[in-house]
Amino acid sequence: MEHLSLKLSDLPDEILVLILKKLHNIEVLYSLIGVNQRLNTIANDSIFASYLPLFVFLDDFTSPLPDSILNRFCSYILLEVHHKIKWLDLESTSMERILLATNYPYLCGLGLYGFDLEKALSLFTNDSSFSSINKSEISSLVIDIDKNNGKILPGNIGLSTIVICQLHTLDIHIVFIFPNDLTINTKKLPKLKCFSLRCDMRTHYYSSLILPLLRQMFNLQKLYLQLEIDSYKEFIDGNDLKENIINYMSQLNNFTFNIRVIKHSPNLMNLPSNEYIQHTFKDFKYNQISSCIGYYQERGYSYCHIYSYPYRMHYYFNITNNFPGGLFQYVRKVSLYDEQPFEYEFFLQIAQSFPFMKDLSIINDKPQRNKLSRKSKKINNQDLSIIIKYPYLINLNLFEAHDDYIEQFLVDTDMYLLNNTNLSVHYEALKRVTENFTRHATQINCEKLYRVRLCGIYETTKHLTDYLRPAIISCIL
Repeated sequence: MEHLSLKLSDLPDEILVLILKKLHNIEVLYSLIGVNQRLNTIANDSIFASYLPLFVFLDDFTSPLPDSILNRFCSYILLEVHHKIKWLDLESTSMERILLATNYPYLCGLGLYGFDLEKALSLFTNDSSFSSINKSEISSLVIDIDKNNGKILPGNIGLSTIVICQLHTLDIHIVFIFPNDLTINTKKLPKLKCFSLRCDMRTHYYSSLILPLLRQMFNLQKLYLQLEIDSYKEFIDGNDLKENIINYMSQLNNFTFNIRVIKHSPNLMNLPSNEYIQHTFKDFKYNQISSCIGYYQERGYSYCHIYSYPYRMHYYFNITNNFPGGLFQYVRKVSLYDEQPFEYEFFLQIAQSFPFMKDLSIINDKPQRNKLSRKSKKINNQDLSIIIKYPYLINLNLFEAHDDYIEQFLVDTDMYLLNNTNLSVHYEALKRVTENFTRHATQINCEKLYRVRLCGIYETTKHLTDYLRPAIISCIL
């Protein structure tokens, strides 16, 4: 630390701040607080001390800071900067210790990650023991519900506990929506200006719970909804959003959404067209809207996906042949599902639309129709198609894919794979496609695999290990 101090002391404050801004705030405070007066002053700047995410986030899961770091923050660092802190991001197991470490007189924003909803809201009850925070000053609240206990009880959102907080911003991320009873609390939330609701699982309660909840927020200026809705009635389109949401919010000036409606019906005739859905958004003033309608005749349901564009989610699931295209620069995880075959041109479109995709799953048991004609053209040197490239793809799941799609990805004249690709596939399917692990056309891409997860019962033969060398092979029964 002394060596670090000497090097830093040679730099003017302006340059030092520019360098430190490249680090996370907790790294700056942990490294500089207590070194000397000059570095203390810099670390106490609101640039580094006003917003503190005090947990570790990895692979979509939260965990507390390592004990040594957490101990130093609670025993010393937080006491030094408590008057500068305006926002804390906390996880459930270390929250109590952090909030009781000192008082936070200017705290106006809280992010609660990995909580169950009742524990998160208990902070704002009148009998809460956390006097270190001025609850009436909390204007922004983010609640990311524990994935193992991820239900939201809509009646709770209307409780006076939230109203007492005088919230300006509320962001809730949950796994599923479940009613605690049939009574919706109708108390209004007049101070609430920004609201975000993200639900991971499909819900049946759009009309009965979500819409009444939104109508409590009549002064909203900014709204974001991420929902998958089960419906036995109609799709949600622009007319529905205007009639049931927008008309209740006269101050609304920013409305973005990602809504997918699943409609169950054995009769898939007389369903609205995608052109009709798009037409209902012709006067939508907030942003560009894209839509996609698909039909699953074998399973007896259809879907309608409407979303704000540009699309800012990190995933896009259940893409069908009806995919409208576009550029999705933020998406990293994609799944493809259809009851009609995916042809070569479709995979080319996916490569163009998702240039930074890292994870791809394919669910389709239908053989390709154009495969034989493409093979014939190759033999006669008439195939001018380019090799498809997914330059960032590292995880490829083909457990539920027809052999044709496994072949599409493993033949090196069709698809270029990275050297560190992880493949998940049925053993018997891989054996067929590679002609018992002897086929030359698939060997180059197989040699690029880093890890292969094989489903099924099989014998680890020398043919198998030599063909997939140097990949790590694991079994999933």
